Amino acid sequence: MRLWSLHPRHLDRQGLTGCWRESLLAQAVLAGRTNGYRAHPQLERFRAQDEPLAAVGFYLSVLAEQATARGYRFDRSRIDRSPADGAVTAQIPVTDGQLTLEWRHLLTKLEHRSPERWQRELLLAGPDPHPLFTVVPGPVEPWERAPG
Repeated sequence: MRLWSLHPRHLDRQGLTGCWRESLLAQAVLAGRTNGYRAHPQLERFRAQDEPLAAVGFYLSVLAEQATARGYRFDRSRIDRSPADGAVTAQIPVTDGQLTLEWRHLLTKLEHRSPERWQRELLLAGPDPHPLFTVVPGPVEPWERAPG
C-alpha cells in the first residue's frame, strides 16, 4: 500500500489510479469493513487523527479532483466522508525527509514507466505535498517501510 504524501499532480496514470484503489482500501480498513491490512504502517498517520475517516476522505477527494482534471472518472460516491459532506480535517504533518524519499521513489518509477512525465517532473524545483499534509523538518517517517 502506498498512500503518497506527494501531491497527486506528480503521479502518472498508473500512480494515480493505484493510489485511488489503495486509498479506498485504507478507508475500508479504517471503517472496519475489512480484516486485511489492519496493521499497515501507512495507516498510522490517519488513525492518529481525531476523525480518521474524514482525513482519508479528504485525501481521496483530492485524488478525485486530480482525476477529473485529467479526464478520468473516479466514483466519488465511494468516499465515506468527503469535504462535500461537511467533513473537516486538520492538516497532518509529514517530514521533509519523508517527502524527499517519496519523491526519489516516484522519480525512479516514472523513469521506467512514464519517461515523458519523468522528464517534466525533473524540471520542477521539487515536490509539493498532498494538500492534506503540511511539511515539517525531520527524517523519514517511522512508519515508512520502503528502502531509503
